Amino acid sequence: MAQVSTLFWDNGGVLLTNGWDIHSRQKAIAKFGLDANDFESRHELMLNAFECGQATLDEYVRRTVFYRERPFRPDDFKRFMFDQSQPFPDSLAFLGELARPRRFLMAALNNESLEINEYRIHTFHLRDYFEIFFSSCYLGLRKPDAAIYRQALRITQRAPGECVMIDDRALNLECARELGMGVIQFQNVAQLRAELARFGVTP
Repeated sequence: MAQVSTLFWDNGGVLLTNGWDIHSRQKAIAKFGLDANDFESRHELMLNAFECGQATLDEYVRRTVFYRERPFRPDDFKRFMFDQSQPFPDSLAFLGELARPRRFLMAALNNESLEINEYRIHTFHLRDYFEIFFSSCYLGLRKPDAAIYRQALRITQRAPGECVMIDDRALNLECARELGMGVIQFQNVAQLRAELARFGVTP
């Protein structure tokens, strides 16, 4: 592998909690008294458009929850969705160690809907760490589709061999590996620090 110049980071499950995963949705089902099967089936039908920037948060909420009268307001539900995002302080601290010297191009490469993505960027100051955001809502592509990795490589003008993709999900790393990128499946900060060091990446 060539000398590493670029680190691509997933956000949910690595730096922050997931924005709107199955666990968050289960909490929503319990809190708001939703029918689980109905909500999940509607979520699955909306997911691609939602995360690819083709459906707004308001459209998603209307189609999945407010297709009938509810004893709570859309703003209550949306506030709950945003509140599911919480930081992993140790991960963000390590990210900062790597970002501050500006030795590597630091980029987010994540699946997220537009409004939640931008909430997370601003709330957790992700612009302090990342120079570019390859988010599904901006590119209209989602991991693990190989096209999102190819697009990130084209835009950054990086060769796969000089890049490392960090993600907590094995499936999201398979296409990156097949394209020739280095990959690390995140478990914890100590493990990530050790594996990056093997790629020659240290603060």
